[in-house]
Amino acid sequence: SLYSVFTVLFMCFTSISTAQTTDCLHLREQCINAANGCERVWNVVEDLCNISVLGNGCKAEDAIGCNRMIQVLADEFPEFKNCVCTTDDFCSITTLLGKQCSVNKDNTNTETKLQWSLSALSKQAYTANRSCLDMNKECVEDEVCNKQLSLYLKVCSVNKKCNTEECQAAIRFFYQNMPFEVAQMMTFCDCIQSDESCHRAKELLHGKPCAVTAVPPPSCLNVIHMCEENELCREKYTTFHSKCWRHVTKKCYDDEACLETLISGDMPCSASPDCKAAYISNWGTMLRMECTCQNLPAAEHSLCKLFHHMLHSQTCFR
Repeated sequence: SLYSVFTVLFMCFTSISTAQTTDCLHLREQCINAANGCERVWNVVEDLCNISVLGNGCKAEDAIGCNRMIQVLADEFPEFKNCVCTTDDFCSITTLLGKQCSVNKDNTNTETKLQWSLSALSKQAYTANRSCLDMNKECVEDEVCNKQLSLYLKVCSVNKKCNTEECQAAIRFFYQNMPFEVAQMMTFCDCIQSDESCHRAKELLHGKPCAVTAVPPPSCLNVIHMCEENELCREKYTTFHSKCWRHVTKKCYDDEACLETLISGDMPCSASPDCKAAYISNWGTMLRMECTCQNLPAAEHSLCKLFHHMLHSQTCFR
């Protein structure tokens, strides 16, 4: 059936060298013995993917959850790059505990997008300024959207202790596999100030609080610096800047007059479809984290305001 359990997406190549296998096995041992959170992530990967179970045919009861956690492992611990393949949010382990496994290369992203093609929501043309409450209701009433929303909310539930990295991986998967028109309507939905039900729906659709809220909130300058140190985030920021803010050059960053001119002019982005896609692609990265410009030295305030506008203002999309 359409919602049958998928075969977990391990892409296993027969040409993997013994040296690579040994290296990956060594990395696993280091991970398990490290005190940096790696063991916790690896244990979740093993549980979700059943990779400790011999003779399981590399199947997982929760294939989407398995791939989501493999993505978290690759994002958080770059030393696994040669053992884990990542293309967008499709993940596969190429070397598995020193043994290879051979399965069909079914792609969860392809399967998820196939499901979305059967959704009534996917037939809707993009309409600007939709109510977040209406979007939430339409998603819940649509079998495909509700299934994907439920998977994401299960990871980001406010009823359990928030794991920001896992929640961010879930919201990435949710938005990047849905039709572009649906992603636009959910991302750019809004609420009138007095509508509390709408604001709650908006928080659910936009990963708040787990995926976007830190206490205390980081400065927007720190968000950019942290993003530049993370390969996945850096790639997304580079694309976002080139598609939306190409006219904002680094020369301006050190020029107070230039910064003030950009900010006071309610600096527009390109607002092209490519720009909107790049903005949506920022879901599930630190670029979507709520940030502040309070308590910064005066010399840094204008640049911080510039980054806050670039990351969080949606005026140019409306």
